[in-house]
Order: sequence, then structure tokens, then C-alpha cells
Amino acid sequence: MPGMKQQTAQVRWERRTQTPLLGLALAFALAYAVPIVAPDAPRGVLRACTWAEWTVWAAFALDYLVRLALAPAKWLFVRSHPLDLLAVLLPLARPLTLLRLVSTLLLVGRRARMAPQVTLTAYVGGSVVGLLMFGSLAVLEVERDAPGGNIKTLGDAVWWSFTTMTTVGYGDHSPTTGLGRVLAVGLMLSGIALLGVVTANIAAWFISRFERDDAEERRQTALLEALSLEIKELRAEVRRLGAERPAAAEGPEAIEAPEIPARSGVSSPRS
Repeated sequence: MPGMKQQTAQVRWERRTQTPLLGLALAFALAYAVPIVAPDAPRGVLRACTWAEWTVWAAFALDYLVRLALAPAKWLFVRSHPLDLLAVLLPLARPLTLLRLVSTLLLVGRRARMAPQVTLTAYVGGSVVGLLMFGSLAVLEVERDAPGGNIKTLGDAVWWSFTTMTTVGYGDHSPTTGLGRVLAVGLMLSGIALLGVVTANIAAWFISRFERDDAEERRQTALLEALSLEIKELRAEVRRLGAERPAAAEGPEAIEAPEIPARSGVSSPRS
């Protein structure tokens, strides 16, 4: 079965590369944050951050190509992973830094969906924190030099991202540029989706625990019913044996053979 071997190789590749790619995503986060938080950093540091962003994108693009090569049905793989393809094909020119951010978030999100339930909760929780951080950095990059903007510091950006993700929206800080407002819409939708996933996953965990406890209770109840039935059968058997024992003791007495009287005048034969 060549298809099964290819599928097995694909799954094995995804499991082996999951942790390294997540590590690269963290490296991308650092490389993305440094030029925004410290725009006056040395030119060499900024250049290194740019190369780190390109390297991370190249690693995720290579991962996509390898998984495509290992997939048994290439066209089906492309159709079933549209976000992965979009993330790889997003332009990575310097004026479109936000697209590099979206690209990395999409590819990391694919890895999170592969995780089991408890690990998924940790991944989603980390995604909430990551989205909060990236949203703050992105809006700060867009709004810091905008005329009339009121998001000038990292603290302002973090506060705005937090209130936007939770849909509170105090209004003390708000984007004034078109791209900033697009970021606000994306952050609101992403925040609602991620928080909903966290809530649903926690609820599913509690439900699964209740189901396991209920199944264990039903198993113990069935075991007790089986033991009760067995005890009833043993009692019935004991009563039956007790009723048969007196009947066996009152059985027919042994019949003795009658004695043959000896005839008169007739001697017993000699041996």
C-alpha cells in the first residue's frame, strides 16, 4: 500500500517538525518585536532581524513543500490546506511586514490544531498571548507616526489590544489609519474566536471527566448487580442442597437375605 506509506511518512514528518517549527515561530516573534520596540537599534541588529524573519518563512515554506511531496493525493492536500498555502504565498516585502506576521500565525495555528485536547488548550492559550503581543506591536508600528494618532507607546498599544480582544473597547485609545482599523477588526475577530476555543475546550474537558466518572459509576453498578445475582443463585443452591440432604438420609433400609432351615435327617454334604 504505497498510499499508506506516504501518509505514514507525512504524519511522521509533521510530528518530528512540530517542536522545531514552534521554536522558529518564537524566534520570529523576537525578530519582529525588536525593530518596533527599539527602532533606533544598530543597523546590524535590524538586518539580523530581517534575515531571521525570512529564515522562519523559508522554514515554514519548506515544511509545506515537504508535506505536499509526502501527501498521497497532492491536489486534495492543496484543497484541504488553503490557509497553509496562503501563508506561504503571502508577499514578504518590507512594506508588508504585517503579512509576514499573518503568515507565521496561520502556520503556527495549523500546528496547534494537530495537538491533543490538553495540549491544544496550552497552544490556544499561548496563541491568545501571542496575538495580544503581535497585535500590540503591529498597531504600534502603524499608528506611532500617524498624525492625530493616540497610540504612541508600547503600553498604549498593549492596553488597546487587550481591550479590543476582549471586545470591551473603552475608546481611550483607537486607531486612526485605515490599516490600523483593519488590524482592529482582525484582532477583535481573532480574539473572540480564540477565547471561544479556550472556553469550549475547557468545557469539553469537564464534560469528558463527567462522562468518565459516569461510565465508572455505571460499571460499578453493573458489577454490584452481577454480584447480587450471583449471591441469590448461591443462596438458592444452598437451599436446594439442604432440602436434598434429609431425603438422602431417609432412604430404603438394607434387605437381609432369609435363612434356609436345615432339613431333618439330612446330613450336610462332605467337602
